[in-house]
Amino acid sequence: MRCGTRWTAATARRRATTASIKSTEKANGKAFRKPVESRSSIRMGIPSKGRMAEDTQALLKTCQLPVKKLNPRQYAAEIPSVPGMEVWFQRATDVVRKIVSGDIDVGIVGYDMLAEIAYGDDDIVIVHDALGFGGCHLAVAIPQAWDEINSMRELMALPKWGPARPLRVVTAYPSVAKQFFEDIGFEHVEITTADGALEAAPAMGAADCILDLVSSGTTLRENNLKEIEGGRVLDSQGVLVASREALLKREGLLEIVHELLERLEAHLRAESLFMVTANVRGDSPEAVAAKLNSAATLRGLQGPTIAPVYTPQPDGSGKAGEYYAVSVAVPKSRIYETVKKLRGMGGSGVLTFPLTYVFDEEPPRWNALMANLGLDATKYEHLKVM
Repeated sequence: MRCGTRWTAATARRRATTASIKSTEKANGKAFRKPVESRSSIRMGIPSKGRMAEDTQALLKTCQLPVKKLNPRQYAAEIPSVPGMEVWFQRATDVVRKIVSGDIDVGIVGYDMLAEIAYGDDDIVIVHDALGFGGCHLAVAIPQAWDEINSMRELMALPKWGPARPLRVVTAYPSVAKQFFEDIGFEHVEITTADGALEAAPAMGAADCILDLVSSGTTLRENNLKEIEGGRVLDSQGVLVASREALLKREGLLEIVHELLERLEAHLRAESLFMVTANVRGDSPEAVAAKLNSAATLRGLQGPTIAPVYTPQPDGSGKAGEYYAVSVAVPKSRIYETVKKLRGMGGSGVLTFPLTYVFDEEPPRWNALMANLGLDATKYEHLKVM
């Protein structure tokens, strides 16, 4: 799988420990994919049930992309602000499978499902790798009673594992599990697939350990299981993915993906920022700017915005020059620090308020996507003003 975004160290680790695609529909060693020409409509798939479905729709609504069902009993829907695109509610696993098969062009899923079903498929492009919801990780968990075992190294070193007595692992992610144990050199492993209530398997004697999604860890603890060092397989959250072939060949899809990225990135970036405004004493705008630029948190996105404050005079006029209104965007976690620094510079009347969107000249992930697809981004600059 090639990512349409910048790889991080964590992504590289996930890449090394996730599995290749497993599909029942294969031809000549490759997943069967319907040609783009088999339909003219643009289709987006989103999860139909569970927390992932709720979070997906909530994010889209916050980005002014509310999903409207055409009929409450049907699985088809639309996003009125994105005309020309069908939205299909599907199981999370089916969203991935149908992008692989060519039945859907773009979709929102958890990275864990993508890794299990479609890793290694060069047609799958991760357009946005961090949608900010569905955060969890896939990990190996063993019984707490094994108090002498606290790492994968120690688990592998147990002499009882062998051809006649392999480590029995139960998981809903057999492909990921197989690749993980192969990568760490754990030779004698038997992987069993199961859906739901995996935590009970070790207590029932049906497995030695599990490989499952972990969020808070509460469910593991309540079932007397524990994570171990080196057993964290991959990190997961919601991602926006698309078919490479569809992006290159389906008319109108790139324009829609550009709009999705614009709105998603603008909102997600704004979530971590607050706007801070204050009136600051100074001899000139340049003098005030010098004060603000001396503190990293007061430099804003490209620099502070500074404007004269016209102080009311007895005759009803306004006099400029004593105060300057400044506005800076600061990280949410550093608001109080920023307020104190502004006060120390002679600031007063400090106001703070959250931001809804922060639009860049162009979404960074769009430029990365263009490079991934081998396209010239300058040929799509008209999308900035459409």
